[in-house]
Amino acid sequence: MKSLLKSIVAISALSTLVITPVFFNAGKASAETQKGTDASYIGAGVAAGVTNGGQNNDAATLGGNITGRVKLGNTPFSARGNVLWSDETSAIIPEVSVDVPIANKTNAFITGGYSFVEKDGKPTPLGNRDSVVVGAGVESEVGKNFLIYTNAKVGLGAYQNSDASAVSINGGIGYSFR
Repeated sequence: MKSLLKSIVAISALSTLVITPVFFNAGKASAETQKGTDASYIGAGVAAGVTNGGQNNDAATLGGNITGRVKLGNTPFSARGNVLWSDETSAIIPEVSVDVPIANKTNAFITGGYSFVEKDGKPTPLGNRDSVVVGAGVESEVGKNFLIYTNAKVGLGAYQNSDASAVSINGGIGYSFR
C-alpha cells in the first residue's frame, strides 16, 4: 500500500510537470494558436532506471531505448512503442498517448501501456517483471525530419518479490517519416 501511494505521488508529480505549461500558455491570444507536432517517428537514445526494488536483480540499470510514435489521424491520440534494454534483457512497451501542443512543433504527452519483460527476473531500466506502465514526456521537432524526445515512465509493481514501482528516464533523437 505504501509503495502504491508513492507511485501515485510520482505519477501526479510527473503529470503536473507536463500539464502546467499548457495552463500557462492558455492565456495567450487566440491568434497565437499553438500547433504541436503531428510527426510520426522512430528514435533511439538512452534509458536510465532510477529506482530499485530492494531485492537481488533490482538495481537501477542504465541501457538504451528505441521509441516510435504513430499519430492517429486528427485526434489528440498516438500509438507508441518502446523497447528499453539493459545488458541482460529488454522490456517491450506498447502504449497509447494523449498529446497536447505546448509550443510550435512541440508536444507534451501522457501515456499508458504495459511492459513485457523478455526474461522475468533480469533487470531492465523499468524493473524486472511485466507491469502496467504510465508516463509523461515532451517531444519537439528540431530540424527537417528530426526531433528530440524525453519521457519518464513508471512501472507499477515492476519488481519481483516486491511491490515497489520502477521509474525510468528516457531520451533520444528521432527521425520523422510523416
